Amino acid sequence: MLSIILPTYNEEGNIENAYQRIKDVLTPKGIAFELVFVNDGSKDRSFEVIRHLADTVTDAQILGLSFSRNFGKEAAIFAGLSHATGDVCAVMDCDMQHPPETLLEMYELWQQGFEIIEGVKRSRGKENLLYKGFAKLFYKLISASTGIDMYRSSDFKMLDRKVVDEYVKLPERNIFFRALSSWLGYKSAVVEFDVKERNSGTTKWSVKSLIKYAVGSICSFTTAPMQLITLSGILFFVFAVILGIQSFAKWVMGKALEGFTTVILLLLITGSLIMISLGIIGYYLARIYEEIKGRPRCIVDEVVRNTK
Repeated sequence: MLSIILPTYNEEGNIENAYQRIKDVLTPKGIAFELVFVNDGSKDRSFEVIRHLADTVTDAQILGLSFSRNFGKEAAIFAGLSHATGDVCAVMDCDMQHPPETLLEMYELWQQGFEIIEGVKRSRGKENLLYKGFAKLFYKLISASTGIDMYRSSDFKMLDRKVVDEYVKLPERNIFFRALSSWLGYKSAVVEFDVKERNSGTTKWSVKSLIKYAVGSICSFTTAPMQLITLSGILFFVFAVILGIQSFAKWVMGKALEGFTTVILLLLITGSLIMISLGIIGYYLARIYEEIKGRPRCIVDEVVRNTK
């Protein structure tokens, strides 16, 4: 059976359409499927719609999970994978920007023996310039820091049960699904898709939430920002040695040292660098603090399931 995990946040207008679209694609092929809707603390009627589906649908298995509050998409993906019962699991967006038709190609590759099937974007669809520029910068940074090409990556993936079991066993609390699924290894394949228009509503990602997600993802998967501090320290040390040699040479030649403005600027630059470095170190300490507390990634407040 194929389990499809659909993180849901304020998607009341998309839930029933997602069920219908996926059913229309999979049923003619005779693929048994389970839809796992994870309500991530929605403020609209999303979970009421999920409960209605669970009460009325008889031609597919419906599982609905509702969080006690908003825990974020990564937690929703983890909860969905933890509760899914299928032999293979797919993660996709509830707004159908990930085309259900691509599931057939992924499923065929899984039947051929591939254990991770990555959905990569052939085109990104319609995005405003600010979002597109920020996304491009983020993926350049994460690709450079991790050594994994993340530019066209997405959360649209299909994982064999073996991979899912290993993923949910990872003990870390701050997780980054897109990168960790590649880190796990296993036999992988890639499927291209075109990002579609949303069926209903607008994106729930604000600039602030995107920046927070980007910073958290980079720091949870790589220590590159810490290494940048070391690199900056080495560069400034070299600069200080060169400046020291120049100053000593002028003193030997009896020339008065000049450049009071330069000294002030150097103090400002080094002071700023020190403060930024402390901020980065402090952020990593905060992440360590969150990890050692050992709190659950999410709290599932309610579960609904049909009896198909």
